[in-house]
Amino acid sequence: MIIWHEKNNCLRFVRSVARMIVYKTKTKKLGGTSYREVIKKARAIFHNIEKRSKRNAYLRSAYFKKEKVFFGMFWTHLNQKPKKNRVRRLKLLSCAVDLIEHSRNKPISKLNPNNTKELLHRFGGITSEGELFYVQIKENLRTKRKDFMSVFPAE
Repeated sequence: MIIWHEKNNCLRFVRSVARMIVYKTKTKKLGGTSYREVIKKARAIFHNIEKRSKRNAYLRSAYFKKEKVFFGMFWTHLNQKPKKNRVRRLKLLSCAVDLIEHSRNKPISKLNPNNTKELLHRFGGITSEGELFYVQIKENLRTKRKDFMSVFPAE
């Protein structure tokens, strides 16, 4: 069930197990049907982010009090997926960037089952077309470094 909150300009997504407040993005999904079309648009968005810094590309996150969220892990994680899945994820890149920069909603956070020194944050969002998606950010507990890992649609 999805509940709209006018005061916070966000949607609340309620499941039987977990409650998550999702952020409604102002950007649309990237258009295109083939991998070639979508990667071209996604790289253009990434290049604009990359131009802002001299070294590693990053975004300032509203939820983490304007701390940096780095992009390096996203591309390596994305290239491990099959091509069809990559297209689905890349189409949501513009929405993910908007969510990271503007959302102050609390994510679902849990320890990484593969590495106990890392914390995984999963933010929920809804595109301007009304499609639910998730953004996952990994935080190193020792160094407090945050890496944008993945964006994917809800199944």
